[in-house]
Amino acid sequence: MLPSDLTADSFRGYPPQARQLASGQVALLRELPISFVPLVLRELIAYDWKFPAERKELDQQFAYVTSLPADARRQLMAGFAKLRIPPELERVDWVNGPVQFSEQLTTHLWATRQIDAFRSAAVEYMQKVHAAVLHEPLPMPRLGLVVLGQGVAENRYRLFRKLRPHGVYFSNVRQEDGFRLLLDVAAARAKAHPVPYSHWYINGGTEVEIPAGLTCMSYNALTAVRTTLQDKMQKAFSSGMGPEAFRTMLAKLRPDELGPGTSDDPVLSRFQVSVLTEGSGTQVFSTTFVQWSAREALRRAEPVTLLLRFGSRQRMRPMNELLAETQRKPELDPQGSLVDADMGAYYTWLNQQRLEGADAASFLVWFEEHSEAIAIAPTLARNTQSKDPVDLESLVKQVLRAA
Repeated sequence: MLPSDLTADSFRGYPPQARQLASGQVALLRELPISFVPLVLRELIAYDWKFPAERKELDQQFAYVTSLPADARRQLMAGFAKLRIPPELERVDWVNGPVQFSEQLTTHLWATRQIDAFRSAAVEYMQKVHAAVLHEPLPMPRLGLVVLGQGVAENRYRLFRKLRPHGVYFSNVRQEDGFRLLLDVAAARAKAHPVPYSHWYINGGTEVEIPAGLTCMSYNALTAVRTTLQDKMQKAFSSGMGPEAFRTMLAKLRPDELGPGTSDDPVLSRFQVSVLTEGSGTQVFSTTFVQWSAREALRRAEPVTLLLRFGSRQRMRPMNELLAETQRKPELDPQGSLVDADMGAYYTWLNQQRLEGADAASFLVWFEEHSEAIAIAPTLARNTQSKDPVDLESLVKQVLRAA
């Protein structure tokens, strides 16, 4: 099947909103090369479960390509059209299985040394789309808050090595119920700008009551889901399933196949499952779960508020033991978790910096129940240190003012 053969009926197996959008764009899709159309359908088929920021980006892509004159559209697609696609790939059901087609296409492009040409075409395409889109100003500067070190009584590890060059290191922070303070800050921002999926709390530690307005992801709250998934993974390993088949099996899992435990919100429940099935280690390590959830939330939902709380993960063990977490009481590793979380905080800051409005964004990391913190904001000095006493509330105010 070629794109020129597409009809509105080709998308009858798509979810409702995706089917409506695809059917309305049939005329455009027919004109595009087969090396490009399935890549768009890979995003479109999941339209019903995408965050508003993702839907907006896909809508903008269609609007831009549709607005181009025929000659300009052909020029935009020239890099994709030059790629050599074998007949056996054309016979794949790329309409209903665009993910599988994309994987096979990638293998083919590597094998035929066309991957660089494909990447160049993709980069040029996205650059032109982004240049044509009008970016609306953010309702408030982005704020990232990270709490780490839960359960660590004494620490000799030098924290914030990667972040110190970018902000102010505070070594004499006074706090009382500091986490609740940061949770209230996130909740206040959610109340001031009550837009779905704009304010996130991702928790890998102790459970607390969550204020209204925050989108919440919790490692412990997903224990039942993780247990079911771990059981499926163990059975797949035991059966000798190969890595490609294993990855495909995980990619096809739906929330209802993992039992109760995911969110009642279909968008969030799909996101939770994607974190657990696409992230390496998210099923068994709470620190990895928090870091990957933050990465994906920033990439996909583009929140203006993100609060992370790292807890203690289980100690490293052989894979079979890790996947049998619920059959024993896991041994926790607070110190190792602190090191993981410190690097996770750095990666989270990097991912926040990739978003629109990075020049006005701010970031604060606090060593829970201890006196160390790092603050990064536009007007705060870089690569400096303060030994002056400061309470956490005042420090948060400094960061928000600086932003």
